[in-house]
Amino acid sequence: MFVRAEKDRKMISRHCHFVSTAALALVWLTASGFTETDSASIPPISAQAVVQKLMAANAARADALRGYRGRRTYHLDYRGIWGTHSAEITVEASYSAPDKKEFKIVSESGSRLLINRVLLKLLSSEQEAQLQQNRKELEINPENYQFSLDQIQHTSTGDYYILNLVPKGKSRYLYRGKIWVDAHDFAVARMSGEPQKNPSLWVSHTMIEYRWAKQDSFWLPILNQSETDVRMGGKAFLTIDYSNYQITGVNRLASGQSHDSHQNLPDPSVVTADPH
Repeated sequence: MFVRAEKDRKMISRHCHFVSTAALALVWLTASGFTETDSASIPPISAQAVVQKLMAANAARADALRGYRGRRTYHLDYRGIWGTHSAEITVEASYSAPDKKEFKIVSESGSRLLINRVLLKLLSSEQEAQLQQNRKELEINPENYQFSLDQIQHTSTGDYYILNLVPKGKSRYLYRGKIWVDAHDFAVARMSGEPQKNPSLWVSHTMIEYRWAKQDSFWLPILNQSETDVRMGGKAFLTIDYSNYQITGVNRLASGQSHDSHQNLPDPSVVTADPH
């Protein structure tokens, strides 16, 4: 009887030790964010150094990317003094270097007013934003912004330098907010902020969230969300989903000396829902 009790005691002790060890391992994994990245490998460099590396990487990618196509879905909800309305269009989009964008509408649904006055205007605004002068004002560089390092962020999805953006000048193409720069590729993975100036007299305030993801060797937009306060009353919520990317042209001999960039921040008029 005593021998059996002693065996049971040892078995319970071993079981408790196993559970305790497993629990400690689980706590360690949770604390580490389930990431395999060595945080020490991300150097704490200055904001100026991050921006210089970002500009160089953007230029090299822009020089290499000659074309792509993909699908976009624009969804708009308006709630305000004119009631509640929604609209959606899906388009096939194509890009050809250096500045040609084309859109083919695949489907439309919802309010014709919102489709004609807002969503179709967003497409034409984006084509205008490709003009050389406009692209220069959209670039992320020291001529357009003052930068400061907010923090270095380590997550299970990646490592980022988070920079504060303070616009220089009064151009309507500039933003005030933050960008998340991938610490390995030096590409913008996320932007959160508001336009320096309202893109329309009908708009009182807009907050924008923009995200990019790596497609092959290039960083392309995957999601845009904006919330716009309409001056006459109400709010407009715009979401743009990007999918089905196909890279159609690559310059394998790219020198990386181009000053163009396909990681410019978007023209505020392209991502601001203005349902007037």
